Amino acid sequence: MPSLQQLERLLVVDPQDAFVLYAIAQEHAKQGRHADAVAFYDRCLGVNAEYCYAYYHKARSLEASGDRSGARAALEAGLAAAKAAGDAKALSEISGYLSAL
Repeated sequence: MPSLQQLERLLVVDPQDAFVLYAIAQEHAKQGRHADAVAFYDRCLGVNAEYCYAYYHKARSLEASGDRSGARAALEAGLAAAKAAGDAKALSEISGYLSAL
């Protein structure tokens, strides 16, 4: 995985690149900066609302921050997105996480 600095340089080239936004969010989450992670997941979803795993990982960051209701809302939005996208794998994983939450 590229470093956060490399990803930020890529974002300058294309600020609407959903994959780069998602990757930056993942890096922030790995480093425990969940508020920053959530902000980048939101930016990713603003560009591509069908980026199903952004909902899943946004929920993980929200839960890690103690916001279980926010995590639940992110997962419910992710379920709708996975259904709309016809992504059975994401639907299963998001559904399982929601049930466990």
